[in-house]
Order: sequence, then C-alpha cells, then structure tokens
Amino acid sequence: MDKKKVVVGMSGGVDSSVCAYLLKEQGYDVIGVTMQIWQEDSPAYCEREGGCCGLSAVEDARRVADTIGIPYYVMNFRREFQENVIDYFVDEYLHARTPNPCIACNRYVKWESLLERSLQIGADYIATGHYARVEKLPNGRYAIRNSVTAKKDQTYALYNLTQEQLSKTIMPVGDYEKDQIRKIAEEAGLPVAHKKDSQDICFVSDGDYAAFVEREAGSVPGPGNFVTTDGIVVGKHKGITHYTIGQRKGLNIALGYPVFVVAIRPETNEVVLGHDKDVFTDHLIADRVNFMADEEFEPAKTYLGKIRYSHAGTPCHVTMLDKDKIRVDFEEPVRAVTPGQALVLYTGDYVAGGGTII
Repeated sequence: MDKKKVVVGMSGGVDSSVCAYLLKEQGYDVIGVTMQIWQEDSPAYCEREGGCCGLSAVEDARRVADTIGIPYYVMNFRREFQENVIDYFVDEYLHARTPNPCIACNRYVKWESLLERSLQIGADYIATGHYARVEKLPNGRYAIRNSVTAKKDQTYALYNLTQEQLSKTIMPVGDYEKDQIRKIAEEAGLPVAHKKDSQDICFVSDGDYAAFVEREAGSVPGPGNFVTTDGIVVGKHKGITHYTIGQRKGLNIALGYPVFVVAIRPETNEVVLGHDKDVFTDHLIADRVNFMADEEFEPAKTYLGKIRYSHAGTPCHVTMLDKDKIRVDFEEPVRAVTPGQALVLYTGDYVAGGGTII
C-alpha cells in the first residue's frame, strides 16, 4: 500500500517542525511547505516582520527539513493573504470592529489555499503544528478537540474550518504538552528546539495596529468626540481605529473615575465611554455561523461560549435566529463583547461551532 502523502505547513517554529518529524516517524510521506505571505521583497522588511512571515522562518524551516530528510518548498500565497487577511483586517477596523486575522488566515489561507494546492500535487492531507486535535465523532461529523495542554490550546482560532477541510487535516501536536514538544525536538536534533514562540500579529510587528491600518488604507476616520453613555461630549479622540471595546489604557482623558470604551460609532465618529459595569453584558448576536461538532445548535443544551482567545469561557444557551445568525445568552455577564471577534461554542472538549460577533 502506498504511504499517505501529507503537506506540513512549516513556519520555522518548534511546533510545526515537530509536527513534520512526528508524521515522518509515523510513516507518512511528508513534504514541508512554508507559505510566502509577506508582501515585499526587501531583506530589511522581511527581517523586521519576523515571525511566520519572515525570511528567517524559511531558513529555519529549510534546516529542519534537511535534518528530518524531507523535501521542502516555499509556496507563494501573497495574493491570498493580502485579500483574505490584510484587506479584511483593515476593513474591519475602518468599520469600528476588532478583527481576528489569525482566524481568517487559518480558514482562507492555511486551509483553503494550502489544502487546494496540496491536493493538486497529490497529497492526501495537510498538517499543522497547532495545539488542537481533529476527531471524527459518532454522528459522522469532524470536530476540533481541545489539546492536551490547556495553556497552549489553539482551538478557538480553528472554529471556522469546514467539514471537508477537517477530513483532510492532521494535528499531531495536540496530543502533547509544550515541554514535551521541545524535548522531542531536542532528541531529534532539530535546530529550532529552543527557538522562542512568535507572538502577536505576524504582519504588524510593532503592535501599532492603527498606524498599519492608516498605511494600508491611505485615509482613515480622523479625530472625533468622546461621549458618555448619556451623550455628553467629554473630549476628543484620535480616530476610531485606535480603540476597541473594554479599552482603558491610552484614552488620555480624566473624568474623575476610571473610564472604559463601551461602544464605537463609526456613523457619527464617536467613541462612547462609561464605567467598568457598562462593559458587561449577558447576551450577544453573532452571524456567519459555522457548525462543527453539531449540525445545528440546540436551545435546550448548555454550551461553553468563548468571546476571545484568552476568555476561559462562560456557560450559555443558543437560539437560532435564522440559518446564519444566533443569539447567545450567558448564565453570567461577560466583559467586553467586541464586534468583529469570534464567538466559539464548545460542547465538552469539542468545538460545536461559532460565528462572528455583531
């Protein structure tokens, strides 16, 4: 029987490197691929971008592939990344929403585009170094399952994958703790065993999202009014792209009590400020729904709802408003529900599905 062929997305980091190594050890015919997504060719730019977008990532991934003894290629996905991640990221900020570029990148670039190209070259699967597991459930559906290590769990950013994509995906790293992954890398002699993890958004290396949006968009909404929840103007803001729901730092305004961003109104160019209690809510509406473990959400069932990557999750109940829109009622109030972010619903260890908070 022919060995199954798998394309491993290699970012040059320890997780994807060990992913490739484990699959080779398990007898797969492994091909390493780094996705070229950076938008410029100047060496200074590529080095500055670092992370999974930089030239150093290619060199590290190439060295790992040589060590493991697998073929390695760099594939150009610039156009797909620009359209599905950067353009989306900028547009969301311009409309006063807070985007999640990693979720868009996973769904449309790492899976849709890479999977399509991998199948074209005869691969059976793609694999990544995410801390998550893929399982086929008794109901016949594929679902993402929490990784063994809760601290590194990356299931939240994978909720939007389709059944077709999941059926052709392997994630071996989800069965291990991070320190086990580093130990495997050490014992296998992988040159990235002690490389530190990349942080933040790979294409905004300095963390200044507002400046990035301004550079990409050319023009952004200018300064406008800070207003209180009862409509009183209390100062001037720098432009709505600088703010997100729940923000306290960097407001540069003194009202005699701690103030937080509770709403952003692009139609009037206003940023609404309030007390901490004003940032809490017990419900939300989400659209662009993706079903994973469940074919549809059951109103009688209690789900665990996460409203951001770092949220531990809160028990909740789901009402289908139409086939692509849901209302979620939480059993206790949650802080800073942010339009543009993902709501991810869990049933036990499994991702039931999710949507985009509106």
